[in-house]
Amino acid sequence: MSRAVAADRPAAGRSLRHRLAAVGLDRVVLLAIPAAATIGLLFVYPFLYGLGLSFQPLDGGGVFANYRAFFNDAYQASTIAKTLRLALPAALLNVAVSVPIAHKMRRPMRFKRLITTALILPVTLGTVLVAEGLIRYFGPQGWFNQALLGLGLIDAPLRLTNNYVGVFASLVITGFPLALLIVLGHASGIDPDVEKAAATLGAGPTQRFWKVTFPLMLPGVSIAFMLAFVAAFAVFPSAVMVGNPSGETRVISIAAYQAAYEQFDYPMASTIAMVMAAVELAVIGVILGLRSRLYRGATSGGKG
Repeated sequence: MSRAVAADRPAAGRSLRHRLAAVGLDRVVLLAIPAAATIGLLFVYPFLYGLGLSFQPLDGGGVFANYRAFFNDAYQASTIAKTLRLALPAALLNVAVSVPIAHKMRRPMRFKRLITTALILPVTLGTVLVAEGLIRYFGPQGWFNQALLGLGLIDAPLRLTNNYVGVFASLVITGFPLALLIVLGHASGIDPDVEKAAATLGAGPTQRFWKVTFPLMLPGVSIAFMLAFVAAFAVFPSAVMVGNPSGETRVISIAAYQAAYEQFDYPMASTIAMVMAAVELAVIGVILGLRSRLYRGATSGGKG
């Protein structure tokens, strides 16, 4: 009797696995459940909670009162344009500089590891240390201005911090390593024989890059741009330390912080956070749409 029960157990186990596989729940999917649960707890639930909170204004006035108050206040609404003026050019510059460097470094070259390490080193510093460094180097009493004054090249210190220039420089320094790593990782997987084949057909270096290499790099370039943009759009420490947080660099994250921790209006802070998410998703959607129009080939960039 015990042998029969023991024999039935493996059959029952196999039957259960077959039933799960029939509905698409194989072992790989089951292993992904903890990750999905973690994402739900750390992202989905807070997002939905913040979304619901944004429809609960402190002063009443309807579910959309916070959104109307935000967009009707020119001082608040202008933070969107101010943030975009920082994030879009910074992300574009980081990616534009990363593409030729990644194209060059995808081939064997001397001191490749040393050069790569030097280029990505700023990512280890963090925004606060980078901001402090900018103040020490480019502030009114910084080494750069003091050197120019000592050489007689300028009569007064250049204003390179506590303005747009300082925040933009910080975003470029901290965002470039991320963009380079993504573009370089994607470009390194492109088969060099593809370019060689184009060369045998008479294509010059410029034609090979724009007609062959760059289209294959485009999926990685678009991902790098989107991640660099999201990181730059959420700028906060740099805007406070090396910017003008009450003027030209009062970005939308500062507005959210002030609503939450100075005015203690958490529904309005959640509203601003939802506006931030909507703007970021809109820009990402545009980039994905442009990529699909510019390149319809494989998204792997020729890897494998």
